[in-house]
Amino acid sequence: MVPNLIGGSFVDSQSSESIDVLNPATQQVVSQVPLTSNEEFKAAVSAAKQAFPAWRNTPVTTRQRIMFKLQELIRRDMDKLAMNITTEQGKTLKDAHGDVFRGLEVVEHACGMATLQMGEFVPNVSSGIDTFSIREPLGVCAGICPFNFPAMIPLWMFPVAVTCGNTFVLKPSEKDPGASIMLAELAMEAGLPDGVLNIVHGTQNIVNAICDDEDIRAVSFVGSNTAGMHIYSRASAKGKRVQSNMGAKNHAIVLPDASIDATLNALVAAGFGAAGQRCMALSTVVFVGDSKSWEDKLLERAKGLKVTAGTEPDADLGPVISKQAKERICKLIQSGVEGGARLVLDGRNIVVPGYEHGNFIGPTIVSGVTADMECYKEEIFGPVLLCMQADSLDEAMKIVNRNKYGNGASIFTSSGVAARKFQTEIEAGQVGINVPIPVPLPFFSFTGSKASFAGDLNFYGKAGVQFYTQIKTVTQQWKGLASGSGVSMAMPTSQKS
Repeated sequence: MVPNLIGGSFVDSQSSESIDVLNPATQQVVSQVPLTSNEEFKAAVSAAKQAFPAWRNTPVTTRQRIMFKLQELIRRDMDKLAMNITTEQGKTLKDAHGDVFRGLEVVEHACGMATLQMGEFVPNVSSGIDTFSIREPLGVCAGICPFNFPAMIPLWMFPVAVTCGNTFVLKPSEKDPGASIMLAELAMEAGLPDGVLNIVHGTQNIVNAICDDEDIRAVSFVGSNTAGMHIYSRASAKGKRVQSNMGAKNHAIVLPDASIDATLNALVAAGFGAAGQRCMALSTVVFVGDSKSWEDKLLERAKGLKVTAGTEPDADLGPVISKQAKERICKLIQSGVEGGARLVLDGRNIVVPGYEHGNFIGPTIVSGVTADMECYKEEIFGPVLLCMQADSLDEAMKIVNRNKYGNGASIFTSSGVAARKFQTEIEAGQVGINVPIPVPLPFFSFTGSKASFAGDLNFYGKAGVQFYTQIKTVTQQWKGLASGSGVSMAMPTSQKS
């Protein structure tokens, strides 16, 4: 049974209900995750609330040093974390290492919090009066995580939050909670005090409890649009700050002058890597001009990919997360075919020797896709690449901009003029120029937009620090003893009367 973490102790839930965590390559039960009871949830929030006063008053240098130690411990246990991710989530070991490493980079960034959280000072705003602003922590914050990055997403959340001086309640995905538990163990080994980080488990009930709890000041969420908009509206209505990263439909526009080899490699890696279960996966390619020769070459490369359990040394892509996910993906592929699209490569009936019960789908390429098809409108979240065709860059950009999502978009070209036009006119929050998955490093922020994000302040980077802090502005005046001029009832201004 996966434990809760409450006030510094890993404790088994008293709840009688639990969910099996399954290895998606074998269907074996890895562990059981409890549906944390309401009392246990309240205890976790209360532990975070009690830990807050001492933690916010802990010097920022001390908090940074804990992060320094944490990044060292994550490096030490990288293989162990990756193996857990592959077992519970299914991605290849190499990809699981990347999952941990992209999170580790956020921990490294949090090591410089003193500079990131620095305030501002203006002396003598009026005669003898100084004003300064400081960024203070909010209090108890919470994070709700998706299944697709069991290490990276928790590390987007709690390291920034706690290094700013907040305390935290984390709800990992019920499909793969192991990495969060391991990271919490490492955080405590690094010296994070009891109650600063707490972990609870569950599904809708616990999510609603997080949204409603009076003591939680801010909620970070990554996941689907349905859940994300529910959390955004419910938590906002209770006066909380919310940052909600949601679904996506990321397009690549390929111009005829694109470098053939580099572009094909990029499309294959970004379309089929992690079995397409990334919110920045490239799921749609718009070829400007003739698409047939590109599709033929894509087919050749996609056929060469090895689909098997992520623990196998030569695996290129593993299974999708669940039987339900596989069914949904297959249904969306079928709806495209029924709508008149053409299957260039069909990965639905793949059989993986030794892993016959796994949720495998092979690389799938669907061509002749149009914007009114179900498979185009929905985020597929599987190893499926949709191919569209446009006669000009303008027409291609219109297709991309008409889509409701705005996480990422890329262009492949050797023309600086075309790239600059694209970068200026495209309406996605993260733009790649000859880069397939333009996820910024943590000194920038993850800036999805349109229907891919709800909130005002994005994850990590400057925006992340702003999200987890509030500004206090202090105006001070120290006068000598002989003050003199009596009471003035007028509104104070910086002008001398």
